[in-house]
Amino acid sequence: MKLQDSKTSDEAGIRTVIDQRAKALHARNAEGVISCRTADYRQFSLAPPLAYSSDANNLNAWFATWQGPIGSEARDLQIVVSGDAGFSHGLSRMTGTKTDGEKVDLWFRETLGFRKVGGAWKIAHEHNSVPFYMDGSFRAAIDLKP
Repeated sequence: MKLQDSKTSDEAGIRTVIDQRAKALHARNAEGVISCRTADYRQFSLAPPLAYSSDANNLNAWFATWQGPIGSEARDLQIVVSGDAGFSHGLSRMTGTKTDGEKVDLWFRETLGFRKVGGAWKIAHEHNSVPFYMDGSFRAAIDLKP
């Protein structure tokens, strides 16, 4: 296998994990979301709590605040791979309806850190950027600098 073939294969593997996580979010499937993560997964956000990890109970409690499917999409996705580590960065959008009827259409910048575990890519680190002073709109997301 040539180096370029390996890079293309690794990038495809990372895209597959991103797609699997989006499908699990859409289905509000906590086990599906968790299966995309490493055992030591950590999430960081500019909104409190700043750093946390979530188990199936926490995810299911969060999913219960949604009426139906949760939309998740990535745009302008850039992927970099070196050995058993990889990163993706791009704009993300989350859409749906909360149980109180609130319509959600939130844009944010997202960086994911990946690690190859047993030959499979997993998300080890997630960072979402939505400053307190911004409204989560597309314009706010593109104004953020990585």
